[in-house]
Amino acid sequence: MSAQDRRWTDRGQAIGHAVTWLARWSARLALVAIGFWLLWTLIGRLWVVVMPVLLGLLITTVLWPPARWLRSRGVPAALAATLVVLGGLIVLGGVLALITTSIVSGVPEIADSATRALQQALDWAAGPPLNLGEGQLDQLLQQGIDQLRSSVGSIADSLLTGVGTVTSGIVTGIVALLLAFLFVKDGPRFTPWLRGVIGERAGGHVTVVLDRVWTTLGDFIRTQAIVSLVDAVLIGLGLVVLGVPLAVPLAALTFLGGFVPIVGAFIAGALAVLVALVSNGPTTALIMLVIVVVVQQVEGNVLQPVLQSRSLRLHAAVVLLAVTAGSTLYGIAGAFLAVPVVAAVAVVLRYLSEVADRRSAPQPALADRPDEPDQVPDRGPDAERPRPADGA
Repeated sequence: MSAQDRRWTDRGQAIGHAVTWLARWSARLALVAIGFWLLWTLIGRLWVVVMPVLLGLLITTVLWPPARWLRSRGVPAALAATLVVLGGLIVLGGVLALITTSIVSGVPEIADSATRALQQALDWAAGPPLNLGEGQLDQLLQQGIDQLRSSVGSIADSLLTGVGTVTSGIVTGIVALLLAFLFVKDGPRFTPWLRGVIGERAGGHVTVVLDRVWTTLGDFIRTQAIVSLVDAVLIGLGLVVLGVPLAVPLAALTFLGGFVPIVGAFIAGALAVLVALVSNGPTTALIMLVIVVVVQQVEGNVLQPVLQSRSLRLHAAVVLLAVTAGSTLYGIAGAFLAVPVVAAVAVVLRYLSEVADRRSAPQPALADRPDEPDQVPDRGPDAERPRPADGA
């Protein structure tokens, strides 16, 4: 029996080896956790910079295909980026103008419907079983007015906070748009520059990961656009058939809300049901609720799994937790960016798993290897140089 075999015959030594192994891995995991905490803290401190960069990358995934088509036709990079950015702004401006015009034209009708609904509610409260007299209703109304007056200060503070948030969002959007222009114009130069800076070996890994992340982001945007379009068309048709006002802007909001998984679709559907309730009554609202629920169930259980299974490969529970964490930490922007960020992290983890599998795979024996050195198969950028044998 060799010395290596005799070591495991002693129980105390075996336990000591296990404890040493556990201590080493605990220290490594602790260092990794500290590294992630420092990275998370840095992202939080630099969120005003990170947010425009992430939005710029997502915008770039939409603008890059037409820019690439223009560049393949001989259009200079700067001109192609300018054309696609201006085209995107024109399309977005047209959509916003359509939504605004529809809302302005539909507000009077909704206001009249809301007035009638309020009067019907007052008439119902005055009858059985509540039997509230006119004086009691006036007293309740006065209490509401007094409560509103006492809350004027907090309402004003909320309005100022909202104005500041909107201003910050506008600035972030402008910066993201400028970054998207630069990404579209100079994006193809980034990975060659990065490989030259960090070296061919590490650069090969980083280039593969960045290419896969870029593909994942593009798949996410395209998939969400298809899903959101289907939701908007079906819910919009339901609004038109039921005669609910503001069908076009509600359909547009449904399309935009679809880019925030789970949360956005829920909010857009709730708005559609609320407008149907105010303008057309409870029966129409109930029918609209059934339509929204059916459409969202088809989207969540059929359409999204089929379209996203090959691109993101994320479980629905992971998506839900990501959206919840993102919205809790960074609001609406966090909910919007949570899924692509988690998908990108999943791409990195899958690539690390592939590298680990390749490095842990048994190497072929010397007799099985080709005789000529130039016939040795290429094992990728992570392949290690052959080491001399012991004693060589």
